[in-house]
Amino acid sequence: MKNQFYRIIEYIIKLESNIAFYPSLISLLGLSFAFFMYYLESWGVSKYLIENAPLLVINNTETARSLLSTFIGGLISIMVFSFSLVMILLNQASSNFSPRLLPGLISNRRHQIILGIYNSTLLYCIFTLVSITPTGDKYQLPGFSVLLAIVFMTLCLGAFIYFIHSISQQIQVGTIMDKIYDSAYDRLSRLIENEKSIETQFPDTSSWNEVISNKSGYFQDISLNALASFAKEKEIKIEISQIKGTYILKSLPLFRYSGAELDGDTLDHALRAFNFSKNEIVEENYVLAFKQITEIALKAMSPGINDPGTAINAIDYMTELFVLRMKKRDSSYLFDDDHAFISIKTVSFEMLMYNVMAALRTYCKHDIIVVQKLFMMLEYLLGHAEAFDQLYRKTIVNEIGTLYQDAIANQKNETDLSVIKKQMEKLKTLNESDFTI
Repeated sequence: MKNQFYRIIEYIIKLESNIAFYPSLISLLGLSFAFFMYYLESWGVSKYLIENAPLLVINNTETARSLLSTFIGGLISIMVFSFSLVMILLNQASSNFSPRLLPGLISNRRHQIILGIYNSTLLYCIFTLVSITPTGDKYQLPGFSVLLAIVFMTLCLGAFIYFIHSISQQIQVGTIMDKIYDSAYDRLSRLIENEKSIETQFPDTSSWNEVISNKSGYFQDISLNALASFAKEKEIKIEISQIKGTYILKSLPLFRYSGAELDGDTLDHALRAFNFSKNEIVEENYVLAFKQITEIALKAMSPGINDPGTAINAIDYMTELFVLRMKKRDSSYLFDDDHAFISIKTVSFEMLMYNVMAALRTYCKHDIIVVQKLFMMLEYLLGHAEAFDQLYRKTIVNEIGTLYQDAIANQKNETDLSVIKKQMEKLKTLNESDFTI
């Protein structure tokens, strides 16, 4: 029961990031408010206000109908225009930056709230218009409800102006990288904060029972609370075999567990703690931030765009993230009274650095300005690596040597070659580690 509760909570949290969540919720509120006003009108709220505050009531049937009809048509036009604008800008982002950025742009909460305001006001106006019904030779006029429709429409116009401003800001590459950086920084900071300072020796898992995945998709997240409860209940230790964020094919090993072999129903219960998706989310996987920022840099260096400035900005963001990543261990565990009972496989610093640098070296080695920036990044990381794991320093030293080889091989100008050699000599002087550049 506790495991089911954990999964429900995590499902609700993930549901909040769905593009339709806030528009649906706010639209439902608008519809509910329309029925609430219909109830108040049946009790004569407009009649009371006509007698006590006539300025708050629209008391002309044709005026009310014209206003509501205009509002309904105008709101539909605003929604169509907003949708068209979003599609154009998303197409531009996909062409200029990376298609992987689209989910992050679409799921912007402020834009979802604005869409919800449009929808709720539209529904309110429609149901208010329908409530204008004939009673004998007169019409029952919800005058106060019509006045509220004017207020809501004014709010929609303000939201529309804000939407135009916001979407024009969101599509700028600096804003996009800021958002990716902030999400990755927050995720990494939480992981580092949750790490224990004690050294951990996890048992050898080669002889443990292996469980295969029963579905395919991106390994998005794990319900650690549910998995921890399962491990404690069965008195076992678990090693998660796959790295979060990777695409898992059906029948690949997913995790291993110690002790006696468990039956199929019990293992199915454990498998429900693993969440798969067809999308990748930076908030759940900081490695995706490195991938997205790298792709922005590579796209900027493509012949069709040729924007080294954006590539340099991307390297600046990655430099800060790499420094933060060096504060995190390559191993990750879940503890119970200072004893690790779940081992979580993570992307090592060496693999992360190699994947980023391999892509940047391949597509940027011909540009001396970007190459210089990469050397500066590695120099900065080398200077900060002294306080961290020795293997991190070894990784940085290896990447310096590899970058130097590619840079020398792809530069023909003597001046550029001398700049690279001077940069290399400087790095050798600054290197105080036991590893030779």
